Formats: sequence, structure tokens, C-alpha cells
Amino acid sequence: MAKEVVQQRGLAIRVACSVFSISESCYRYEPKQDAENALMADWLMRLTDNHRNWGFGLCYLYLRNVKSFGWNHKRVYRIYRELELNLRIKPRKRLVREKPEPLRVPDAINQVWSMDFMHDKLEDGRNLRLFNVIDDFNREALGIEV
Repeated sequence: MAKEVVQQRGLAIRVACSVFSISESCYRYEPKQDAENALMADWLMRLTDNHRNWGFGLCYLYLRNVKSFGWNHKRVYRIYRELELNLRIKPRKRLVREKPEPLRVPDAINQVWSMDFMHDKLEDGRNLRLFNVIDDFNREALGIEV
């Protein structure tokens, strides 16, 4: 707006900037990055064409570390989004688990036994380890070895 006032009304730049409450450096600012942005866009397009599964992070690290460009990551990301190169984050596929079959109950004694180790600590600090063998039909302990 200040540039329009200066051109149309012939007002001094200092007066126009004070009217619109902007600094003179802001008035005189001209972006010089169009060529650099085009170069950045070209690199990003080439990288994503050659490496389809690379996201922004890998592209940026390649440009910074391998090609030694000193571009700001926020600026590179802005160009990356403008080119609509964003990769869709795919949700992880869930494993479909079938319900396990219920455990079969034995019909008679001595058909199925279970064994297990138990570990405990005594009051004086000594360790105690037990080996148990149990009959699954009547839950009777067949043997306990210390």
C-alpha cells in the first residue's frame, strides 16, 4: 500500500512509511530467492522421482549433508509442501489374531502333567528355587524339588 501511495500521490518514502507504520527497510525489501526456490524445487522433484519412498526428512538431509546446500529446513519444507510432495503416513497393518482354542481338560488322572519353576527369597536373603510337577486333572502336586 505504501508503494502505491508513493507512486500515485508522489509522497516521500519516509512520510508514506510513517503513515502506514512500517520501516523503510520493509518498504525497500525485495525477495531475491526466486531463482534459489526454483533450484530447490528442481532438486526436490528429482529426489522424490528417484527415491519414491523418501519423505521430507531424508530429502532435506541429503541436500544438506551430501550436496552441501545451506538452506533452512523451514524454507525447504515450505517448497516441499507447495509441490505437494507430502507422503501419506500409512497406518500399520494390524495382525488379525484368531481366538485361541480353550485348553482341554483331561478326562483322567496322569494324562497331562504341568511343570514349572518357582522362585522366592527367604527373610534372611537366601534364594529359594522350586521345581513343581502337577497333575492337571486333580491339580495334585506330584513332586516338588528344592
